[in-house]
Amino acid sequence: MTHFICQTCGTQFAATATPPDHCPICTDERQYVGHDGQQWTTLADLQITHHNIIKTVEPNLTGIGSHPSFAIGQRALLLQTPNGNVLWDCISLLDDPTIAVVNALGGIDAIAISHPHYYSSMIEWSRAFDAPIYLHAADREWVMRPDPAIHFWEGATHSLIDGVTLIRCGGHFAGGTVLHWAAGADGNGAMLSGDILQVVSDRRFVSFMYSYPNLIPLPARAVEQIVAAVEPFAFDRIYGAWWGRIVADDGKASVQRSADRYIAALT
Repeated sequence: MTHFICQTCGTQFAATATPPDHCPICTDERQYVGHDGQQWTTLADLQITHHNIIKTVEPNLTGIGSHPSFAIGQRALLLQTPNGNVLWDCISLLDDPTIAVVNALGGIDAIAISHPHYYSSMIEWSRAFDAPIYLHAADREWVMRPDPAIHFWEGATHSLIDGVTLIRCGGHFAGGTVLHWAAGADGNGAMLSGDILQVVSDRRFVSFMYSYPNLIPLPARAVEQIVAAVEPFAFDRIYGAWWGRIVADDGKASVQRSADRYIAALT
């Protein structure tokens, strides 16, 4: 029995004797099946063909991303706090060198993920570091490898540890979540946003989409909901899902002006 991994989205599935017929995450209209059809790999194969790059993003925040790029290509973020370490979002590849570096940084006390496209090999990470996983209950149906380590939280916010809060924004997925780190950006607050708040190439702005690869926009009411969800929190910086996708300052105002621009374009 093998835990197969979808090559297009990077999601690892429950163990089966043969690869699944299809990946429900990729056949959903927010994602896609590759031009060569459904393709599968395994963690063992990824460990041969890929390695992880690990580097400091800011003090107490470390990026972990695979090279060459795999699937959607996001990088995870390891957040270090006096009350424990949090892995934000996840990637498919986990190997011994990565485990050694993360352990040297204090390990992982909790894992939280923005939305199903980044669930990837979350159970492998959870077991390697004995860390619970926190997902919003609205996205329960998209878990392809169920496990007792997964904790489904409900409501608008969830305090993960002191100074670290999960915020349900919706939008891209019903349970779309961002993470607020109060001590980030030199104490001015940072938002770890995945692509719920998508940091765009002009890094003064973010954007909001139902489907990024298929270019399906969100309605104005969904964008307004996202802005309202983050409004109570102070944050100067936004970390998107990929290396270099950072709104370096004026982050909260960036969300508002981005939403205003987006809604104006819709209307």
